[in-house]
Amino acid sequence: MTQSVTVRVPAKVNVQLAVGAARPDGFHDLANVFLAVGLYDEVTVTPAETLRVTCSGPDAGQVPLDATNLAARAAIALAARHGIAPDVHLHIAKDIPVAGGMAGGSADGAAALLACDALWGTGATQEELLEICAELGSDVPFSLVGGAALGIGRGEQLTPVEVGGAFHWVFAVADGGLSTPAVYGEFDRLTAGTRVPEPAASPALLTALRKGDAAALADALGNDLQAAALSLRPALAETLAAGTAAGALAALVSGSGPTTAFLTADEESARKVADALLASGTCRNARVAASPAPGATVV
Repeated sequence: MTQSVTVRVPAKVNVQLAVGAARPDGFHDLANVFLAVGLYDEVTVTPAETLRVTCSGPDAGQVPLDATNLAARAAIALAARHGIAPDVHLHIAKDIPVAGGMAGGSADGAAALLACDALWGTGATQEELLEICAELGSDVPFSLVGGAALGIGRGEQLTPVEVGGAFHWVFAVADGGLSTPAVYGEFDRLTAGTRVPEPAASPALLTALRKGDAAALADALGNDLQAAALSLRPALAETLAAGTAAGALAALVSGSGPTTAFLTADEESARKVADALLASGTCRNARVAASPAPGATVV
């Protein structure tokens, strides 16, 4: 048996998040266009006497280290399918913002799954891994595959999306997190009594991605959860305004927030926007990253 396996896994930005009305099961149908971006966590698994989780890096103190952690749940799920005891030490080296709408927890789940599969030699197929990912959470399958994809259903049913070039981003990290269920609850409150359209991917957005056209992508970006996130965290509007004033082509809340995402024309523009955001005092940190990025990868 291998002594340890490390998997690197990217963050994501939702370039479109179209949200349908609440379903009877409490979930919402989505049309979720994911783009993996070059901010990464690394998960290392090593055989141990019992399952345990440790974490290092920015905001590591906010990461749960018990069986609720998606990395731990991934190890338990794979072990159960193959009749193995999930006795591993999972170490998460964190660089994706925590509770920031960038799927950091989901990324760790996908990374742990791939790493445990390699460590234990379970030989799981991509289909089996994706099936377990979908059981773990709506964003976990995309963290495994990376690149760009359209997610429907709860976001877990993926179709690859063609991307014709690199896109440059700045991510402004806010103080504290935002609860995804709370943001969806606020979406339901704000849309109560209105007809919520069926979610569908924007043809203009998919064309912009395929052509690698940043200006066209900027015009097509959308997030149906943005109003809910801003309702719960009004200060995010100042961050969005600061990035736009600094020259970003477009700005939006990333997923359920509170991280905000700024699309720029090129890497140099991204650095200028990041500097301006930091100087504005409207965010705790500003990170520059390009997309698309590969999915979970053994390193």
